[in-house]
Amino acid sequence: MATGNSYFDDLRIKPEVIDPPQDDMTDVTEHVNHPGQSAIKPNGVVSSSVRELLECPVCLNAMYPPIHQCSNGHTLCSGCKPRVHNRCPTCRHELGNIRCLALEKVAASLELPCKYQSFGCIGIYPYYSKLKHESQCVFRPYSCPYAGSECTVIGDIPYLVAHLKDDHKVDMHSGSTFNHRYVKSNPHEVENATWMLTVFSCFGQYFCLHFEAFQLGMAPVYIAFLRFMGDDNEAKNYSYSLEVGGNGRKMTWQGVPRSIRDSHRKVRDSFDGLIIQRNMALFFSGASGGDRKELKLRVTGRIWKEQ
Repeated sequence: MATGNSYFDDLRIKPEVIDPPQDDMTDVTEHVNHPGQSAIKPNGVVSSSVRELLECPVCLNAMYPPIHQCSNGHTLCSGCKPRVHNRCPTCRHELGNIRCLALEKVAASLELPCKYQSFGCIGIYPYYSKLKHESQCVFRPYSCPYAGSECTVIGDIPYLVAHLKDDHKVDMHSGSTFNHRYVKSNPHEVENATWMLTVFSCFGQYFCLHFEAFQLGMAPVYIAFLRFMGDDNEAKNYSYSLEVGGNGRKMTWQGVPRSIRDSHRKVRDSFDGLIIQRNMALFFSGASGGDRKELKLRVTGRIWKEQ
C-alpha cells in the first residue's frame, strides 16, 4: 500500500525478526517440529486485501506489534514511526501513541505460506511465527559464494553451481584431492591482491576452495580455506586438509568446511583456515633475505567424509 510520496521512499528498511507480542494478544503456537516443513492447512489462504492492511506504507514490509495508527486510522509499523518524525505518512496528522490492537488481533488469526514456497517449502505458518520460520527455513536460498564482486545472486545449489561456472567462469574440478598454485609478482602489496575460487565436486556435493591475500596489521598474509555448498549440519559430515611448503619445510591444516551460509568475509576474518605469514610464504617460494622475487605457493589438499 505505497503512498507514492518520494519522501518516504528513502525510509524503507529491511524486515526484522520480531518476537510475538506478550500482551493483549491471542496466544499463537507454531505446530512445527522442523524448520522446513509444516502441515498443510486448507484454510490458510489469506486474501491480498488483508495482506495489504498489514503492509507498512513506508517500508512496505509486514507489520508486527506494536502496530501504530493515527487518529484517522492509518497504520504504521513501529520501526518506521520514529523515522517519519511522528507524522502519519498518509494524512500528515500527528501519530501520537495510539496502538491498533484490532489489526494486531486480526494478524494473530492469519496463517500464511512461507515466502520460500517457490524453492520447495510447503508449510503454512501463523502470522507471528512466519518470520522466525523463514529465518531458519531449510529451503531458503543461498547467496552466491563468489567473493570478488559482491555478487547478489541467490538460488539453490544446482543453480549457483551453474551460475559460478557460466557467469563467474570459476574452475570446476571433480575429485577429492587438489593441487592449487598461487603466483603473485609483488607479494608486498595486497591492495589489489588477486584471489582465487575453485569448485570441487565429490561425494555428491560441491566445495569451494578460497585462496587469497589480505592485510593483517601492517603486513599481508595468505589464507586458504574450504566452504561447503550446503547447510552447516551437512558440512560437519566432512573434513579437509591443506598443505603448503618448500625448501624442506611445510605447514599443514586440518579442519571442517564452513557452510556458504557463512559469508566469505566472516570465514576469512575468523582465520578458520591455513594462514601463511608473508615471510614464510616468501621462504616457501625460494626467496631469502631482502630478495623480493615473485611469490610462488603450491597448496595441496584433500577432502574426506567422516564415518
